[in-house]
Amino acid sequence: MFEPRYIKHSHLLVRHAEKLIRYRRDRLNDGTIAELRAQIDKVRAAMKTRDQSATHEASEQLDALLSAHTPPHKDAVWRENVEVILVAIVVAIGIRSYFLQPFKIPTGSMQPTLNGIIGHPMTGSAPNVFKRAFEFVALGRNYIDVVSPQENTVESVTGQKFLFFFTFSRIQCDGQSFSVYAPPEILQQDFKVYPGNVYHTGEVIARGAIDTGDQVFVDKFSYNFIHPSRSNVFVFRTDHILGIREDPVSGAPYYIKRLTGTPGDELRIDSPHLYVNGELPQNFGVQRVASAQPPYKGYGPGQAVLATPERTFVIPPHGYFAMGDNSYNSYDSRYWGPVPEENIVGRGLFVYWPFSRHWGIIR
Repeated sequence: MFEPRYIKHSHLLVRHAEKLIRYRRDRLNDGTIAELRAQIDKVRAAMKTRDQSATHEASEQLDALLSAHTPPHKDAVWRENVEVILVAIVVAIGIRSYFLQPFKIPTGSMQPTLNGIIGHPMTGSAPNVFKRAFEFVALGRNYIDVVSPQENTVESVTGQKFLFFFTFSRIQCDGQSFSVYAPPEILQQDFKVYPGNVYHTGEVIARGAIDTGDQVFVDKFSYNFIHPSRSNVFVFRTDHILGIREDPVSGAPYYIKRLTGTPGDELRIDSPHLYVNGELPQNFGVQRVASAQPPYKGYGPGQAVLATPERTFVIPPHGYFAMGDNSYNSYDSRYWGPVPEENIVGRGLFVYWPFSRHWGIIR
């Protein structure tokens, strides 16, 4: 343990030489084996004397012999690079599976706390390429410009997934079709592109900017040790929740909402306030929404439950009540009931992109 470095190095070199003799005995001739053993003995003798200079010289000679008789690895650089890439992939998968998972905010149900995809119609042209590049890196902003080259009537607007992450829309017209990097909901909601619309030659179908939804890291680790807490922003799967349809391609969608009620809580909504067990919650996130201070609007009534100020709802065991901060435009537990405990993925932790005012810890 306390041997000098040159002695440790020589020990390793001797072990490597003995391993080479054992593994390649059938390929090395007797003269080479004898030469290697003789040099090993010289290194050991030099180490016994503790003569650093003699040990160093004998070790270098043994190293040269090993290099001469060790076969070169074919494509060693490529192999090393592939190994590094594979290790990085395994580590990334491990982190994603057990610790942090990236998640994209798809809708506006959590605005203004978290942004979904937002469309900004424009009448003028897009900025120059340098500004567009900067806005994409900093703000996640893309520009679209779809102009009808002939008389067209829109027949359908359908979504298309690329790599299960990028969403395009196919605007199918009676004469031709257009592929647009924007979800169908945004084209309809913000750009008013609907089936039946008629566009004349040279008329703009959709022109403007598309801001990507906030990209967040989800903490999948903490909930293994602690129970989800009221006011947490959390992500959950929607499989086996009645009222939420599965995507035929990607399956049950993931939702992100604020946790407003835990098992056993009694909830009541008297707009703009949410009452938990007869009291106004003191948690920051819930308070901020209920304050109805712009841009927040408070909590609105539900449909299936909490439809009137007199109605209450008691959350069953192993269930959690999820509501969007954009309460009046959120499809949440007020419509389809509590989230089953086994559906919870983790807590929304950090907005890592884009670098807007939302960047940072999620509250």
